Amino acid sequence: MSSNKWGLLWPMLLTFILTLVTAWFKYPVDHLPPGFGVFPPVQIGTTPGFNLIYFIVIAIGAIAVTLFLLFPTLFGFQKPATSPSSSGSRKLPWWFFLGFVVMIFFWWLMWSNSFIFGKLVYYAFTPMWWGFILAVDGIVYYRNNGRSILSTRPALMIISAVFSVFGWSYFEYFDYFVLSNWYYPNGHMSELSHMTIVIIFLAAYSTVWPAVFEWYTLLNSFSGLAQRYTNGPKLQLNGTWLLLAGSIISIAVVWLPYPMFWGIWIGPMAIICGQLLRLNIWNPLTDIANGNWSPAILIALASMANGFFWEMWNYGSSHPVPVEPTNPNYWIYDIPYVNVLHFFSEMPLLGYFGYLPFGLFVWIMYIWAGKLFGFRTDLTL
Repeated sequence: MSSNKWGLLWPMLLTFILTLVTAWFKYPVDHLPPGFGVFPPVQIGTTPGFNLIYFIVIAIGAIAVTLFLLFPTLFGFQKPATSPSSSGSRKLPWWFFLGFVVMIFFWWLMWSNSFIFGKLVYYAFTPMWWGFILAVDGIVYYRNNGRSILSTRPALMIISAVFSVFGWSYFEYFDYFVLSNWYYPNGHMSELSHMTIVIIFLAAYSTVWPAVFEWYTLLNSFSGLAQRYTNGPKLQLNGTWLLLAGSIISIAVVWLPYPMFWGIWIGPMAIICGQLLRLNIWNPLTDIANGNWSPAILIALASMANGFFWEMWNYGSSHPVPVEPTNPNYWIYDIPYVNVLHFFSEMPLLGYFGYLPFGLFVWIMYIWAGKLFGFRTDLTL
């Protein structure tokens, strides 16, 4: 193995080693957190309830992030020069209509909990999402004068879908160490075999990365938004310090899973991103050194925008509570201290801000894999 490949591989291995070694000492009997390896993850024990002080601290951070995104000039950003808005001169492509019809049909099927098509209702989640992805790609195609991931970068669509299966499985692994911040109450339903459920889950995982990337290209089609964060404060990130901080956070997540639950979105990302910076490999945080925050912020916003659809469709699939469960992919959050203020969503209000670092990590992981296996990782159309 070349030194360049090893330089990419060892930080990822480190994220696993740190969690497993810490768990060895944290859990002296089994040396692993309770429920580890049960797939899909299940609820673990009793999670601490609402804590006002913790809630206020997290809320202050969320308010600060919101102000930063809405009023960037207050944080040192210069107003971008005005430019004409992007507009499409093409018609919506055929796959937009195909995707829209597929999305609407499986959306109805999933929310209706109907067996009119037999057991097809159990499988509705993934085709609904792929229909949505095709529809969003069609809108991007229209707005970008015929340029979209599907029309100009089909390999990106395919590779991101394949990698997405491994990528989300990586987060499921970390979910065990925070004692199931999310779990799947229908994940062991008797109506389906365990192997069938595993296949359903892996198929669903294939939609995560393509969906976030589609949102990113859609947001980039709005020139005002794309330029809004291009001329800001210059922040030089030190890869070594980032890697060290990520290692400390990753250890703390396992040792203190309740107060440090948020660290699963920060610690591993800091380790991988820190090493990319050390190797001078471009990632969304690289351009911040030149004052261009746009790639980092837009991929974060892409994840949050997609998150609203994730949560809306998830919630509607089991509310009102059906006579019998029909969506094996349905998830519930068991987040300590801040699991309040739910609006047509299992996700608590403050939890949506976790989608911001998740979006960054989605792209950073993809860049890491691309450099390791030799495929293109930019999102340029």
